[in-house]
Amino acid sequence: MNRAFGPAALRLCAFAAQLLGWRPDHFWNATPAELAAALVPCAADGATPLSRAELQTLLEQENDG
Repeated sequence: MNRAFGPAALRLCAFAAQLLGWRPDHFWNATPAELAAALVPCAADGATPLSRAELQTLLEQENDG
């Protein structure tokens, strides 16, 4: 870990915890694409984000496969 990565990663971890409610293990196991997707605002076309129940269903389907 170089000097630039460490502090930036810790700031992002704190940001994910505060904004997304992620625990540190969620942050450290997420890919950069997953973090970016979680931080993108909802689409302007009226799309709504997944509910917790919808996300849980998707995760269960993924784990069953």
